[in-house]
Amino acid sequence: MTNVDLSHISGKLFIGGAFVEGRGERIDVLNPARGEVIGQIAATTAEEIDSAVESARAAFRTWSRVPAKTRSNALHRLGDLIAADAHRMAQIMTSEQGKPLNEAKGEILKLAEACHFYGEEAVRVFGEIVPNDQNGYQSQVIREPIGVVGAITPWNYPAELVGWKLCASLAAGCTILIKPAELTPFTALAIAEKVKEAGILDGVVSVLTGKGSIVGQALVEHPGVDKIAFTGSSAVGLHIQRSCPSVKRLSLELGGNCPLIVTKSADIDAAVKGATRRSFRNMGQICIAINRIYVAREIYDTFLDKFAKAADALTIGDGLNNPAADIGSMASADPLAKTRDHLADASDKGARVIAGGRAPEGAGFENGFFFRPTIVADCTHEMKVMSEETFGPLVGVAPFDTLEEAAALANDTPYGLASYVFARDLQEIYQLSAELDYGNVAINNVDAGIMNAPYGGRKQSGIGYEHGREGLLEYFNFKHVRLFHGVGA
Repeated sequence: MTNVDLSHISGKLFIGGAFVEGRGERIDVLNPARGEVIGQIAATTAEEIDSAVESARAAFRTWSRVPAKTRSNALHRLGDLIAADAHRMAQIMTSEQGKPLNEAKGEILKLAEACHFYGEEAVRVFGEIVPNDQNGYQSQVIREPIGVVGAITPWNYPAELVGWKLCASLAAGCTILIKPAELTPFTALAIAEKVKEAGILDGVVSVLTGKGSIVGQALVEHPGVDKIAFTGSSAVGLHIQRSCPSVKRLSLELGGNCPLIVTKSADIDAAVKGATRRSFRNMGQICIAINRIYVAREIYDTFLDKFAKAADALTIGDGLNNPAADIGSMASADPLAKTRDHLADASDKGARVIAGGRAPEGAGFENGFFFRPTIVADCTHEMKVMSEETFGPLVGVAPFDTLEEAAALANDTPYGLASYVFARDLQEIYQLSAELDYGNVAINNVDAGIMNAPYGGRKQSGIGYEHGREGLLEYFNFKHVRLFHGVGA
């Protein structure tokens, strides 16, 4: 049985470029596949938060003024160091989050990719010269880093969702205080190790552990924090927006409840493959997971039969012992309980369970948060699985008769992060891509986000963007400098 040594970062905070022993109470961190304590984090105290903010503000005065090329080089060094240590960092992630080791390593490498992408973008931040309505004047529009960023990150992708904020902040010239989820703090502390190894200026990056309701909220309320970048639930995002005691810049990437539409012209096998991957990858614990599927009635039964077989064929296991498993454990008891609740609700209201519906049996599953990939058919919008974000390995399926009906059902949600379509008819493709009210629409694929294109939601799925140039611009203020030089006046 593989174990990971976390003693060197257990109980530590990263402040002012150094790992320090946290002074607050200790909180156990579990391996969710085994139910074992793997280490502890320190609940960051108010004094430690103030110290980190002070360090970040002092570092900002220097970091914001270093040449963009210097920041770019630092990000490239960071990316190289992370990629070189991807296996060890992936072991840390799997031990605290539960996803299979191979998948965790892929996430670490995507973090390295984000470092390199924003390292390149750092040297391409341009201003503008804006024409004036009279001679003798020139207007410059320049971009300046916002200041100190408070990044509050979730447990489902504990490297990537830190990385998007970290890399954009550093590229822009901001400093950043990272508050990782208390379920998965050690991945963020492992990233801090690489920040130190890369020689990034002390105080530019800090990692503060503890509960979101205390440490995260302290960052939201702190007068020395200029921007909050948050990924998590819509309810918490709304609370952050409401609870800011002063005006702050916000980037909020929130819930999904994402639909898939499979039209009668679709390649059914491709649709099944995509649905299987995006419904159950990371045990459905992803904002862009497919929660609900609408299938043209003509192919409904065929799709269900193939989809059920594909779901039942997925392998599940302890992510450290079985690195190549399709799925691992869930991250904690809470999303597992919600999955069971949504399943029971659907069953009580007439849905058919056609795959999964129970925990796996056998040695190795007794102490972990495991559940089989589960499909319920003949669903309606009176069921929670179709109207709420489950965030677990459960997906509901329903038939439709017209494209207008499918689009209306897909849009019948307060969320608007990502949607998916499988179709080969161009008219169907263009009609649905126009009508779906989502920030991301993926057609004949299930990868709704790529690093060099903007990624963000609509409605209750958030405000602001990550990825791409747009993600970098979220960390800048714009300044208009209007100069009278007198030439030609």
